[in-house]
Amino acid sequence: MHLVLVGISHHTAPLALRERIGISRSMVPAVLDRLAGEGCDDAVLLSTCNRTEVYASTTDARRTGECVVQCLTEYRGVDRQSLDAALYVRTDADAARHLFRVAAGLDSLVVGEPEILGQVKDAYKTASDARGTGALINRLFHGAFAIGKRVRSETGLAEGAVSLSYAALTLARKIFGDLSTRHVVVFGAGEMARLCAIHFHGHVASTTIATRRTDRGDALAVEIGGGVTPWASRMDALLDADILVSATGATDVVVELAAMRRVLSARRGRPMFVIDLAVPRDVDPEVAKLEEAFLYNIDDLRGIVDENLAKRQDAVTRAEALVNDEVAAWLAWLRARAVVPTVVALRSRFERVRQAELDRLTPKLTGLGPEARARVDEITRLMVEKLLLTPTEQLKAIDDRETMASCSAALRRLFALDDDGPVSPTDAAAATPKPPRTPGEES
Repeated sequence: MHLVLVGISHHTAPLALRERIGISRSMVPAVLDRLAGEGCDDAVLLSTCNRTEVYASTTDARRTGECVVQCLTEYRGVDRQSLDAALYVRTDADAARHLFRVAAGLDSLVVGEPEILGQVKDAYKTASDARGTGALINRLFHGAFAIGKRVRSETGLAEGAVSLSYAALTLARKIFGDLSTRHVVVFGAGEMARLCAIHFHGHVASTTIATRRTDRGDALAVEIGGGVTPWASRMDALLDADILVSATGATDVVVELAAMRRVLSARRGRPMFVIDLAVPRDVDPEVAKLEEAFLYNIDDLRGIVDENLAKRQDAVTRAEALVNDEVAAWLAWLRARAVVPTVVALRSRFERVRQAELDRLTPKLTGLGPEARARVDEITRLMVEKLLLTPTEQLKAIDDRETMASCSAALRRLFALDDDGPVSPTDAAAATPKPPRTPGEES
């Protein structure tokens, strides 16, 4: 089996393309069903404001990669030509390394941001609940969860607030300086909007929430000690605002040009700082052309990202080393799985020989008591296990696919393993590689 990754991200695609190809959480199960219909039934779809990626296990990486690309372009109505330049396709170790770096926050727009690990976990759970996931994908994503946790606990990469929401606060401070007299309105009450409200609320005079989900809006307002305004009155709430942060899950624009022009006219020249953290964008890009509006989106935070990266370079170096270790462990597990059929067959062959010899000697063992016969059985079983231990470990340790395949073929021929019948479940379980335990991992 191979691992294949197909995706786009903020490294390869502008915001306009990312929002066109992005998949909302409610759409993910339908996309997974469509992928399964094309023969790609073991996949995880990760779609955030900064990336849309599909991870899949397959016996034919090229065919599966093409299937994923075709599915995304057709499902979202994006022409292939505009997408090709932004796409990346990676397999096996490169794909695993990419996911581990994503989970660790190393590939994020704001390096070390904490939200991405939760988004990776949600993507995996959605796929597992919707269609189930196989051994390769399971091991891959549990490795990603482990490395994400280790990087955060062992390197300090995520120390302090380093999320997009905090970057928005940092940008506001650069524009206004002291925020203690400023009033903030937040559109939305999802996780990104919530984090923005929390970060801003401790630095500004007031925070008001506007959302279609009144239950979430009320809960968030209570959490931060802020106010709530009805969604239908959201533009009226901007009349006294200095800062608008919009982070809804809407598929259409929620701040139209004409509406914003009316608001700014009523404010009589007072400027407004507007930051749009939504994908697709909440704010009509034409708002940026209004004289009193200062509009920023996710891609405009790159300056803050660069500063963040410079400050955390030592932590990044340590985190990359941890990722390399996890990739090596995953590859070792993957290689070991490739020889499982041979190991299973070899164990089965030796066990049959052992049992056949014990059966042949049964008449000579009848004089022994039950305990002695059990001891004979145990001794012969241990002898077989010790004889097989070294060749099994050596076979699993081979790091070259062709060499491993040649050695497996030689074993199968030397011991006529392909002539054996079905193997026992016990042998299969014993030969299946176990993932190495991550330091600190719960048992």
